[in-house]
Amino acid sequence: MHGKDYNMKNTILRLKEAQEKALKLFSVAEERGYIVSGQTERDLNKKIYDLAYELYGINKFWHKRIVRSGKNTLLPYRENPENLTVKEDDILFFDFGPVFEDWEADIGDTFVIGTNPKKHKLKNDVHELFKIGKEYYKNNVGITGSEFYHFTCKLAESYGWEYGNEHCGHLIGIFPHEELIGEELINYIHPQNIIPMNSPDQHGNPRHWIYEIHLTDKEEEIGGFFEQLLTID
Repeated sequence: MHGKDYNMKNTILRLKEAQEKALKLFSVAEERGYIVSGQTERDLNKKIYDLAYELYGINKFWHKRIVRSGKNTLLPYRENPENLTVKEDDILFFDFGPVFEDWEADIGDTFVIGTNPKKHKLKNDVHELFKIGKEYYKNNVGITGSEFYHFTCKLAESYGWEYGNEHCGHLIGIFPHEELIGEELINYIHPQNIIPMNSPDQHGNPRHWIYEIHLTDKEEEIGGFFEQLLTID
């Protein structure tokens, strides 16, 4: 992975494959009718975990598995809220980081149960803002983590939402990337990260980023979340 042993083409391929497999978890969960009211977040979380083992034989995730519904959707990753029951007219999101043959994926998405128009707008907007942000990143070579974070916050405001986290993404790679890179702010799309995001790592290799969109409405107590690879199509 490092120095002369780094293979950029293989890295891109493996990260993309890991993401595609992870996305299938969500699509199969929808197809099977897992995303319904009347179950706790923890119960739904366990269903996705079991599905990952059924589809791919994996039970390794590089970060805690998250299913959040209702008011819990306001909260960012680091929080550990109460275990809510999914309601009939609810919004919820997943944030899962499965590991496929030591290659990490990190995906998140929002789901709506019922017909509430604002919740459906929120679901649509997290997808739309991700696309806009990804295109902006491609067109602004050398943008810093700080600049991209502030762009994302302003973008959220322009759509009528608040941005819900202190950062909007992070590096991704071979498991366990967190042990390799540490928790320094330069490894996050953070307002204090003034290093260009396209800068290479300490071995001179390209770095790959996950981009997170977390939109919130505190008055309505709802939030939406979406994340995928930023630097790989």
